[in-house]
Amino acid sequence: MYVVGVDFGTLSGRAVVVRVADGAELGSAVSVYDHAVVENRLPATGERLPPDWALQMPGDWLAVLRDAVPAAVRASGVDPAEVIGIGTDFTACTVLPTTTDGTPLCELDSFRERPHAYPKLWKHHSAQPHADRINALAAARGETWLARYGGKISSEWEFAKALQVLEDDPEVYAAMDRWVEAADWIVWQLCGSYLRNACTAGYKGIYQDGAYPSPDYLAALNPAFGAFVTDKLEHEIGQLGALAGGLTAEAAAWTGLREGIAVCVGNVDAHVTAPAAKATEPGQMLMVMGTSTCHVMNSDRLGEVPGMCGVVDGGIVPGLYGYEAGQSGVGDIFAWHVDNFVPASYVEAAAAAGVGVHDHLTALAAEQEVGEHGLVALDWHGGNRSVLVDHELSGVLVGTTLATRPEDVYRALLEATAFGTRTIVEAFESNGVEVSELVVAGGLLRNAFLMQLYSDVCRRPLSVIDSEQGPALGSAIHAAVAAGSYPDVHAAAEAMGKVRRAVYVPDDRRAAAYDALYAEYQLLHDHFGRGGNDVLHRLRDIRRTAKESS
Repeated sequence: MYVVGVDFGTLSGRAVVVRVADGAELGSAVSVYDHAVVENRLPATGERLPPDWALQMPGDWLAVLRDAVPAAVRASGVDPAEVIGIGTDFTACTVLPTTTDGTPLCELDSFRERPHAYPKLWKHHSAQPHADRINALAAARGETWLARYGGKISSEWEFAKALQVLEDDPEVYAAMDRWVEAADWIVWQLCGSYLRNACTAGYKGIYQDGAYPSPDYLAALNPAFGAFVTDKLEHEIGQLGALAGGLTAEAAAWTGLREGIAVCVGNVDAHVTAPAAKATEPGQMLMVMGTSTCHVMNSDRLGEVPGMCGVVDGGIVPGLYGYEAGQSGVGDIFAWHVDNFVPASYVEAAAAAGVGVHDHLTALAAEQEVGEHGLVALDWHGGNRSVLVDHELSGVLVGTTLATRPEDVYRALLEATAFGTRTIVEAFESNGVEVSELVVAGGLLRNAFLMQLYSDVCRRPLSVIDSEQGPALGSAIHAAVAAGSYPDVHAAAEAMGKVRRAVYVPDDRRAAAYDALYAEYQLLHDHFGRGGNDVLHRLRDIRRTAKESS
């Protein structure tokens, strides 16, 4: 028997066919989104979008079901009749307004020209002022749920983005019947049933102990927002690994799979990967490293960690508290440097060596001693998700001279992201939540130098998932549970998950040298991020004003 896992990422969706008995991955395929991330102009009109917007097109997601799933099945050589279930995961919080039957408002002629009618990708950060108000009011009122999110709600999440829709385009807000996580919308398209999955509801939807924020609190934000939960948001919660329904005839035609097979409740890309990497025991922090990094971890104790993205009972696997933290920019930062600041001579040298520019810069950086470049950077080019929870922050590079080379800056940026992870780890440990091991999944694990750097900086062994399609494998594992092949996610992960333990271990000499750089990072982190100098916010305001007037 076989299952299909489908991972919907930031730029593409990928499908993998997996054998239920042992997790063997037999075939995979990728479908690149035609519209990628809509950040500059709305495709329907050419209208220029304001700063810090990031939208997507639902049609791109459906194309993954039509293209990648059949292609993966063909590549596997498996008879589609032997596929018993399909599971999916999504970037989060990616959320969209729909009608009662799930039609995205952006697909209606009357709203095609309205930017707020489109799905807002996780990296849509222009709702930061709304998040600031949500946080300030919750703190002033002593809302008990705020501590479950480290004291701050992110602009990336459901409530801030919804409040932005209400206040920026009340007609779109009034027209939307459902405010839907993309993770749940794609399951809705597959099986015809709408369930809110427990993961996104808990981490992105402020659903704690069976309740959302009260109507009284929401009305204090904006009187028209008081009924947001009851009118637009709340719905039946589906547990992770549970059956959402059977594949509809229409979805069977899209995917080439049998009508009626199990469709699993949706999930988040990072959280669904933990079982795939066998990172389900307390203290094992999984880092899904790609354009951004999401840190997820289970623990047997409930703690309050400042700046965490959330703690949810059973949010990753049943029976344990699931924690989440993250960094908004990691691979994106490395790509930004390569795309914009590497001279032609480096590109030519990389081509002559038969390697990519990233590999070429990594090789040059690896020749240096720790600290040889004389630089320290802050990894806030996409804002700070944890532990400051402030997407109005921006990147900083200190120490450049006329002798600074592209590989110096590249290494400093690699180190900055490792320092950001260490900041997160130390926030957990200083608040009584132990982190004993780092486990890595995602595209960046291919960079062995970067992996060793993280182990040295964080002074912890680093294990790696033994799969190139971690989230898709995780979705397949959950699909196997939904199809009844395993009693729970723990059992399925033990049989189907893949990990290589302690592939990288810290080197004491390098770790000591990194400690000195990390101390400088901490000083900069607190100076620019905790009120020592508010220049980054002022620069963001100047930039925003200039763009709006151009």
